[in-house]
Amino acid sequence: MVLHWVPVSLFLVFISPQTWSVQASRESPVNTLEARGSQPHIVFILVDDQGFRDVGYHGSEIKTPTLDRLAEQGVKLENYYVQPLCSPSRSQLMTGRYQIHTGLQHSVIRATQPNCLPLENITLPQKLRDAGYSTYMVGKWHLGFYKRGCLPTQRGFDSFFGSLLGSGDYYSHYKCEVPDMCGYDLYEGEEAAWEQDRGLYSTVMFTRKAISILAHHNPRTHPLFLYLAYQAVHSPLQVPARYLERYKGIPNLSRRKYAAMVSCLDEAIHNLTLALKRYGYYDNTVIVYSSDNGGQPTAGGSNWPLRGSKATYWEGGIRAVGFVHSPLLMKKGTKCRSLIHITDWFPTLVTLGEGTLDEDLNLDGYDVWEAISEGRPSPRLDILHNIDPIYIKAKNGSWKAGYGLWNTAVQAALRVGHWKLLTGVPGYSDWVPPQTFSNQRLTHRLHNERVRWDRGKSIWLFNITADPYERVDLSQRYPHIVKKMLMRLVQYNRTAVPVRYPAKDLRSNPQYNGGVWGPWYKDEREEQEEEERYNDLFTNHLGKRRWKNKSKN
Repeated sequence: MVLHWVPVSLFLVFISPQTWSVQASRESPVNTLEARGSQPHIVFILVDDQGFRDVGYHGSEIKTPTLDRLAEQGVKLENYYVQPLCSPSRSQLMTGRYQIHTGLQHSVIRATQPNCLPLENITLPQKLRDAGYSTYMVGKWHLGFYKRGCLPTQRGFDSFFGSLLGSGDYYSHYKCEVPDMCGYDLYEGEEAAWEQDRGLYSTVMFTRKAISILAHHNPRTHPLFLYLAYQAVHSPLQVPARYLERYKGIPNLSRRKYAAMVSCLDEAIHNLTLALKRYGYYDNTVIVYSSDNGGQPTAGGSNWPLRGSKATYWEGGIRAVGFVHSPLLMKKGTKCRSLIHITDWFPTLVTLGEGTLDEDLNLDGYDVWEAISEGRPSPRLDILHNIDPIYIKAKNGSWKAGYGLWNTAVQAALRVGHWKLLTGVPGYSDWVPPQTFSNQRLTHRLHNERVRWDRGKSIWLFNITADPYERVDLSQRYPHIVKKMLMRLVQYNRTAVPVRYPAKDLRSNPQYNGGVWGPWYKDEREEQEEEERYNDLFTNHLGKRRWKNKSKN
C-alpha cells in the first residue's frame, strides 16, 4: 500500500467550510508582539524506540533533514536521559516523579493488567489546563486503561486521538497480546474510533490529526499544549513502500525498514512545522523533541557507540535523542551538556506556561529552562534511573558485594555528577554497530565486542563524562565512591512506594468488549451505580408495559 503525504496547502480540503474564514484570517501576517501572549504554545513530540545513533546529526546513515535543521537552529540536549522502557518514561513525563514514587518501578503496564498511572498523581496536562491551556493528545498513551478514570481525557487532556496500548499494527490498528487475545486499538476520546479509521499508516494519520487540531484551535484565544506521541519507530517494522526505496543499500532488512520509518517520521514533523507557521503558532511556540528510550538493535535501531539497548540501564537504553526548538530560546544553535532528565519537563513546562507548582506534588524534576535557553548550569546534580525490587536476577548479587549497605542482586542504577553506579543485572550489555543486528550471528559481527568479564559481577562504577561508552569499570579502583553511591541508593529506597504490578485479568480480553481494547474494570461504587441504572431502566420498562396493558383494557 503506497501512501503519499498531503501537502499542507491541500490539507485545507479536509477542513470544514465553517472554519474556513477563521483559518484564512490566521494565515494573514500579524504583528508578532501582538499575536504572542506571555504563555507560549507547547508542542511535545515523543517518538518511540529511536536509538541514540538514529538521527542525522549523530552520524547516522538515516537521512533526517527536518530533525537536523530543527536541532541545529535550536538547542541539542546531549546529556539527556529517559527511562529504558515505554511506560516508565511516559509516567515520569506526565508526573515529574521517579518510578519509585508512583509504584511503576517494574517493567511496563501490560494491556491485560488492572493497572494504570496512579490516579492520585497530578499530571502535566492537568497543571497546564489549570493555567488556561487547551490540552490535546494525539498518539500512543501506554499508561493504562483498565477503568475509565485512567484514560487520557480523564487525566487532563481536553481531547485524545490515538492508541491505548504499547504497540500494534500501523495500518489495521489491531494488537494481539497472545494469539487468542486480539483487539482493535484506535480511540477518539473515550470511544473506539471505528469511523475515523481509514487504514492509514499511523504516522501519517497522527500527523494529519495534529494538523487538524492546529487548524481548528485559535492560537490568540488560548495557549495550546499538544502532546504528539508517535507510535513510530517501534516494532512491528512497517512502512509505506516509497520510503524503503531510499535505503536499498542497507543489506540488513530490519535496519532498512527501520531507516525508512525514521524518514517517514522526519517528513511528518516537516509537515507539522509547516502547519505551525501557517496557522500562526510558530513565533510563540516551544517544540520539545524526545525519544522515550534507546533503540532496539534486534528491531533495526542503533545506539552506537553507546553500550546496551532498550530495556537496559546501560547508556544505550537511557541516553536519548532530544532537542528544543523555539524562537523564544535566548541562545540558539547550541548544545546543552547539562544533566537533564525526562522528569524535568513537568516543572519546566508548567513554569514556562505560568502554572503553579505546589509543594505537595513532591516532584523529582527540576526547572531546566535557563540551562537550555541561556546555557546556565542545570540545577540537576543526580538522576535515580531506577530501583526495581522485583528484578533480582543477579545470581552473584549479595549484601556482602554491596559492603553491607545494599543487596547487589537488586537491579538499580544511579547517576551522581560524573559517576554512574549499576547493581544487579543491568540488561544486554553489548556494543552493537549499526551494520549488524539480529540477522547475523554475534560471533561473526564486524566488531566482536561481547562482554566476557561481566559474568559473576553485580556492581559497576563508571565515570560517564570521561567514559561515556562504559568500557572501564572502576568499582574496584574507587570503593569509597561505590559506598557513597550505595548510601544514596539506600536513601532513595527509603522513599519508595510499593510496586504496582498486578496479575493478568481475564476480563481484559477484547472479545468481552466488542472486539476493542478498552476499560473493563469496575469498582464496587461503579458496579452499584450500573446496577441502579439497570434497575431504573427495568422498572421504567415494566411501568410502561403495565400502562399499555391498562390502556388496552
